[in-house]
Amino acid sequence: MNTEQQYIRSKDVENRASFGQKLMWRLEAIGWDLLYWAPMKALGLDRASNFCGWVFRKLGPLTSTHQTALKNIRLAFPDWDDERVKATALEAWECFGRTAGELPHLPEIDPYEKDGRVEVIGAEHLDGIRESGRPGVIVAGHFANWEVMASAICNRPVDCYITYRALNNPHIDRKLNQVRHDYGISVLTPKGLGTREVMSALSKNKAVALMNDQKFNEGIAVPLFGHDAMTAPGPTRLARKYDAPLIPISTQRVGPGRFKVFVHAPFEVENTGDEKTDIRKTVERINQWVENEVQRAPGQWFWMHRRWPKEAWTEADTTDS
Repeated sequence: MNTEQQYIRSKDVENRASFGQKLMWRLEAIGWDLLYWAPMKALGLDRASNFCGWVFRKLGPLTSTHQTALKNIRLAFPDWDDERVKATALEAWECFGRTAGELPHLPEIDPYEKDGRVEVIGAEHLDGIRESGRPGVIVAGHFANWEVMASAICNRPVDCYITYRALNNPHIDRKLNQVRHDYGISVLTPKGLGTREVMSALSKNKAVALMNDQKFNEGIAVPLFGHDAMTAPGPTRLARKYDAPLIPISTQRVGPGRFKVFVHAPFEVENTGDEKTDIRKTVERINQWVENEVQRAPGQWFWMHRRWPKEAWTEADTTDS
């Protein structure tokens, strides 16, 4: 396991913050420790997963975000009846809650422990990245507990830069990234700020891992479940620029703190000489993969974000039935 971690975070936000904001961050961090982190650690992995899954299943439907999830599911599965739509939304809340309960225990989840909590299917594709002498661009999505995917990558081991969305609160962000270091991630690069590090890694024939299933306003409109969704072309552009294969990876929950991680076969970026068309076709292929993974376990995807524009909701008639 890695002993040192390169943690990249801009100081600009903290330097510009007012005294009141800095005080609020401190109070939030104290609350995080006392009300969430310490109790979940004390419960143990399975009970923490069960407890948070139950809490989110009960409280999630009371939030406005629940309506977003319902509309998204109706758009993706227009033939489903309302009972199945609502049941899937509840499963998604429970899955997200379980992820929250499992987070303090991630260093206990060794993806390569014999008869352990994780079964890695297709691990030979990770070995292929390491042995090929080429860089690799790993694309992932918010399936089940997506943190487990990073552990499966870095503990193979693959020399990989993992990108993440930095939290506004710097104290909590550092705590989470210490946990990620403890389960095997040596380099964390926040989206946007870490672009230079990602490109440098690829130029040195290392791997990078990026989420590619959420809305990206500056992306390109590519179909997802039959409706255009703004999708980031960045991973595809990087793979094309550095002649790297794309390697999809996903996770499926099979129980409290128990998972299957699927490392899918690598594929190359389309290369017809028409850059714009090649990138679009490859992004379409990634979105088709996302669809397939969502269909594998619909209640384990993060439905609660606005993946499609409102126009798609209207076109799909996602109103309550």
